[in-house]
Amino acid sequence: MKKLYYLVLLLFWLTNLFAQEKDTLSSVQLKEILLIGKKATLEQKQFKALATLDEYLQQSGAVEMIKRGGYAWEPNINNMSSERTVITIDGMRIFGACTDKMDPITSYVEISNLSEAAISSGQSGSCHGPTIGGSIDLKRSKSEFGEKGINGYVHSGYEFNNQQKILGAALNYTDNLFFIDNNVMFRTAENYISGNKNEVLFSQFRKLNISNTIGYQFNKNKYIETAVIYDKATDVGYPALPMDVSLAEALITSLKFEYNPLDSFINKLETKVYYNTITHTMDDTKRPNVPIHMDMPGWSDTYGMYLNLNGKVKKNTFSATFNSFYNRSKAEMTMYPSDPNENIMFMLTWPDVVTFYNGIYLDNTYELNCHSSLKISGSLGNHFNEVKSTFGLESLRIFYPNMNAAKSRILKSFASNYNWKKERLAFNFGLAYGERAPSVSEGYGFYLFNSFDQFDYVGNPDLKNEQSIEGSFAIRYKSSKLKTSLSTSYFHISNYIIGTTAATILPMTIGANGVKMYNALDYATLIKSVFDYEMYLTNDLKWINQIVYSYGKGSDNENLPFISPLAYTSKMQFKKRKFSSELGVQGNLMHTHYAPNYGEIKKPDYAILNFGSHYTFTFNSYRFNLKMGIENILDSEYTTFADWNTIPRMGRNVFANILFSF
Repeated sequence: MKKLYYLVLLLFWLTNLFAQEKDTLSSVQLKEILLIGKKATLEQKQFKALATLDEYLQQSGAVEMIKRGGYAWEPNINNMSSERTVITIDGMRIFGACTDKMDPITSYVEISNLSEAAISSGQSGSCHGPTIGGSIDLKRSKSEFGEKGINGYVHSGYEFNNQQKILGAALNYTDNLFFIDNNVMFRTAENYISGNKNEVLFSQFRKLNISNTIGYQFNKNKYIETAVIYDKATDVGYPALPMDVSLAEALITSLKFEYNPLDSFINKLETKVYYNTITHTMDDTKRPNVPIHMDMPGWSDTYGMYLNLNGKVKKNTFSATFNSFYNRSKAEMTMYPSDPNENIMFMLTWPDVVTFYNGIYLDNTYELNCHSSLKISGSLGNHFNEVKSTFGLESLRIFYPNMNAAKSRILKSFASNYNWKKERLAFNFGLAYGERAPSVSEGYGFYLFNSFDQFDYVGNPDLKNEQSIEGSFAIRYKSSKLKTSLSTSYFHISNYIIGTTAATILPMTIGANGVKMYNALDYATLIKSVFDYEMYLTNDLKWINQIVYSYGKGSDNENLPFISPLAYTSKMQFKKRKFSSELGVQGNLMHTHYAPNYGEIKKPDYAILNFGSHYTFTFNSYRFNLKMGIENILDSEYTTFADWNTIPRMGRNVFANILFSF
C-alpha cells in the first residue's frame, strides 16, 4: 500500500509541473456530491437510469452498502455503521422503526424525486447533528419558478434476473409565483438468481413511492414550500435474516420558509418544521420450519425543526444552524409457542424510548488570500433520553437495578479545515473532534437477536459518549483531459461501543450462541483512503478508475467487522452525440483482515464485468431515451464482505430502461 501512495504523490508532482491555467480567486473544499440528476436529465447521468438508490450510493468510495437482501441496504460511511452516521432528507432527521436495520432512511425515497446525495466525511457532516463517521443528505429535486408551463415524464424498466418491473411518472407545473411537482414510482421484483444459477429465496420485494412538492413565491426574496413523501413496501424478503417484512410504511412531511434579504450581509434565512412517522412489521409466516412464530412490529415518530442562516462579511463566509428534534421509538416482540397449552410471551425490544435533541452548529470560512481559506466549525447540543414504558424500564432493571428512566448528555464537536487551490491543483487538510450518544438499541435494546454472530444483544444505559479524533487529507488535480484525487481520513475513537459476551446470561432466541451486552473498547482506529483517476483518451472516450483502501482495528488488537478489503473499479465510457456506452470491471481483493470474533469469515476475491449503452431520440420538445445493459456479464458466483451471512450476489442480469419526457 505504501508503494501505491508514493506512486500517487509522484503523479501529482509531475502533473503540477505542466500546470498552465490561471489562478482562481476562490478556494475549494473537497466535498463529495453524488449527482442523481434532475428529472429531465436523469437518464443522461447514470449507467443504469432506474437503479435503486442503494445502487447509486455504492458508487461512492466513502459509502459501503451492507446487504441483507435485494432491497433496503444499509449505508455505512467510512466503514462505520448507521449508529455512527447521520442520514437526512433535505436536512430532516428520520429514524428507522426496525431493530434489525431492515429499514434504513434511504429505503424511504426514490431516485426519481432526488437530485443529489451530499456525502460528508466525519465532522464535516455535523451540521445535520452529532456524528462520528459522517453524513448523507438526500436532496430532493424540485422545479424552479419561471415561465408558465407543464412538464413531466413517464418511464419504465425491466430486469430479467429477478423479473423486476419498474413504472414511474411525474407531472409538474410552474409559473413565476407557483410550482407543483408530483412524482410516483412503483417497483416489484421476484427472487433473484445467483451466479451459480441458484434461486436466492426470500429476496423478493414490492414498493410504492409517491411524492409531492408545492412552492409559492411571495416576492423575489421570500417563498414557502410544502413537501410530502409517502412510501410503502410490502412482501419484502430478507434472505440473510430469519424474518421478512410484511409492511414498511413511511409518511414524511415538511413546511419550509426561505428568505433571501436584499442588500444585507445575511444571504439566506431558512427554517423548516417537519414530521415523519414510520411503521415497520417483521414477519416469519412464510418461512418453513420456524421453531416459534413471532410478531415484531416497530414504530418511530419524529417531530423536528431547523433554522439556518448564511451570510458574508468581507472575507468571512459564515453559517449558523439550530437543530431540534423529538423522536419516540418503540418495538415489541410477541412469541407464539407451537404448544397451545404454553403461554404467549411478550417483550418490549425498544421500551418506548424518547430522544429529545437541541443543538447549535456554527461555522466560518475566512479567505486567507486568493488561493487559500480556513474553515472553523463547532457544535454544542443536549441529548436527552427517557424510557416511557414502565414495563420496559422494569425489564432493563433486571440487568441494571439502579438505572434511571431518563438520562441527559452534552455532545460537542469542533473542526478546522485548511483549503488551498492554485491553477489545477487543490489541497485540503483537516483536524476534528466529535462525540455521539449511544443509539436506542445500544442504550436500551432488550434481547435483540443478531443473526450475523448468532447472539442476543442487550443495551447498556450507562455507556459513555463515543469520542472521535479525526484527521483528514485530500489533494486533487484537474485539467481539461485529466482529473485525479486522493483523500484519506483517520479516526481514533475512544469508548468505541460494541457488543461483548456476557457468559452468565442465558439467551432468549432458540439456537443463539449466547448473550452480548453493549460495552466499550478503550478505543478503535479506522482509516479510509480513496484514489480516483479519470482521463480522456480521446474527445469521446473517458477512462475512470477508483481504488479504495480501508482499515479497522480495536484496542484489543482484533479486527473490526465490516471493514472492506481493497476495492477497485475501472471503466471506459464512450459518448458521441446521442449515443453513449460504458464497459467496466469492479471487484475486491481477498478479505484477509476479517473479524472472526464478530462472526465474519474470510471472503475470496472477486471481479465482475458490466456493460451498458444509451441512445437519445428527440422530437421537438419531446425526448425519448433507451438504456440497456448487462450486469455481471460472466455470471460470476461471488459474495462480498458487505453481504450479511454471506448471501450470494445477483448473477447475470440484463436490464432495459425506457424514459419519455416532455
